[in-house]
Amino acid sequence: MSDKSSLPTAEQALPGRPTPLPLHNVHAVNGNPLIGPFPEHLEVAQFGMGCFWGAERRFWQQPGVWSTAAGYAGGYTPNPTYEETCTGLTGHTEVVQVVFDPGKISFADLLTLFWEAHDPTQGMRQGNDRGSQYRSAIYCHTPAQLQAAQASAAVFEAELRRAGFGSITTEIRDNVPFYAAEDYHQQYLHKNPGGYCGLRGTGVCFGES
Repeated sequence: MSDKSSLPTAEQALPGRPTPLPLHNVHAVNGNPLIGPFPEHLEVAQFGMGCFWGAERRFWQQPGVWSTAAGYAGGYTPNPTYEETCTGLTGHTEVVQVVFDPGKISFADLLTLFWEAHDPTQGMRQGNDRGSQYRSAIYCHTPAQLQAAQASAAVFEAELRRAGFGSITTEIRDNVPFYAAEDYHQQYLHKNPGGYCGLRGTGVCFGES
């Protein structure tokens, strides 16, 4: 039996599979590809904010975001299924891959949305969603992104502490493989407008003094 409040070691992780899960590579909202390669002027990052359904919708609604995809990242198991991820034995968290045009929306803008839309102090949970697959995470694709993410975490942690919250537990890393989730998770709240969304922030605004 796995302890979903802690991460497995590489030896404990499920083996996964060598090939990606079947995917209809078209965004249900804007028609752009979910998985690259993407046009060269675009940037990519992944964000974990709890259940990826509501998180993906927040990002695809932003002007300048070219595409989004729900998926799994941060663990060991290659090409995991949703059921495998929910066991806690893949090491992954649910994430949204965000493909954006930095000429229209900055990475700093995405970080502000990220910090304000969830509670990054909860460790292996987000609200009532409990387990390592719901942990907060930022997975960067460039050194500049990594530096910006780390700096923003320090700023927001100070603001959260002033508001009575604890330390930020967000995992911030770079060069983390992303595995797209099953088709039915992609743009889930567009396909199911009445579906579950547990996304909610702390009420603390990024950049408050």
